[in-house]
Amino acid sequence: MVEKVITLENISLPDFLGVENKNIQEVAAAFPKSKIVSRGNEIRIRGSAPEILKINDILNSLLQHYHRYGKVTTDNVQTYLQQEEQTVLDNANDQTLLYGTGGFGIKPKTPNQQKLVDAVINNDLVFVIGPAGTGKTYVSVALAVKALKNKQVKKIIITRPAVEAGESLGFLPGDLKEKIDPYLRPIYDALHEMIPGEKLKFYQENGIIEIAPLAYMRGRTLQNAYILLDEAQNTTPMQLKMFLTRMGPNSKVIVTGDVSQIDLPSRQKSGLIEALNILAGVEGIGFVQLEGSDVVRHRLVRKIIDAYDKADVGESGRGNSYGASKTGS
Repeated sequence: MVEKVITLENISLPDFLGVENKNIQEVAAAFPKSKIVSRGNEIRIRGSAPEILKINDILNSLLQHYHRYGKVTTDNVQTYLQQEEQTVLDNANDQTLLYGTGGFGIKPKTPNQQKLVDAVINNDLVFVIGPAGTGKTYVSVALAVKALKNKQVKKIIITRPAVEAGESLGFLPGDLKEKIDPYLRPIYDALHEMIPGEKLKFYQENGIIEIAPLAYMRGRTLQNAYILLDEAQNTTPMQLKMFLTRMGPNSKVIVTGDVSQIDLPSRQKSGLIEALNILAGVEGIGFVQLEGSDVVRHRLVRKIIDAYDKADVGESGRGNSYGASKTGS
C-alpha cells in the first residue's frame, strides 16, 4: 500500500469538498480498493500506486475546475470520473504500435494491416503480400522498432535482394554500399520517421540495426532479432530458402512482397511465389494478403492499381500460380 497526501491551499473547503465532504465521498466510492480521507485541508489517499495515480489525476482536474468556476458539485465529480473511465477504455483499445519522431502515433490504418499485426503476434514467420502503398514495409518496420524498444529482441535486421529494376547497378557511382543504398531508401525513410536521427546512427554504428543486401545473410544464424525481408518477389527460390533457414532462437521474420512487380529475368522463377505454394499450411507460419483497398498513399495510387488489375497486365504469373497468400493468419 502507498499513501499520498494532498494539501488544499487557498481554497474554500465547503465549495471544493461539498456538503459533509460529499464530493470526496463520490470519488472514494469509485475506488473501493483505496481509502480516501479528508481532514481539514488535507486529503489522504492509501492504495495501490496505479489507483493513486488515477485518483490524483481526478483530484487535480477537480482543483482546476474549482479555480476556474469557484465551486465543485457532485455532478462535476461524476463527469470527471466518467472521463477517467473513458480514458482507461480508450487506452485499452489503442492500437498504436509506437510514436514517431514527430510525436504522431503509428498504428494499423486498415483491417488488413491489423491482420498483419495479429499474424506477427501469433507466428514467428509471416508472409505479407500486397501491391504498392499498402503499408507492407512500413507496418513491418514499425513492429520491428517496437520490439526493439520493448527489449523483446536485441537487434533488427532488414534486407532486400539487390535486383536491378530497369537500371544497371554497374553504372551507378560509388562502392557496393553506395550502389545498394538507393534500393534500401524506403526502409531508411521509415526508420527516420520512427527513431531520432542520432539514435538511429548509434544503432547502425553498433550493429543494433543492420540494413544490408540479401547476399550478406548467407552463412549466418540470425537469433534474438527481428528480421525483415523486403521486396521478396525478387528473390530466386534458392535465395529465399537460404534466407528462411537463417532463423535462430527468439527471432521473428516478416517477408514482404508484391507479386505484380517482379524484376527478375523473364525465365527466372520468383522464390516468393514458390515459397507461398510450398509452405501453405505449415503450422507457425502466417500469411496476410493486402489489397488495393489498403493503399494509404495518394488516393490515385488505389485507382492506378485497380486499373492495372482490370487490364491484367501484371507479370505475377510467369507461368506460376500461388494460393498461399490467401490463407488466414
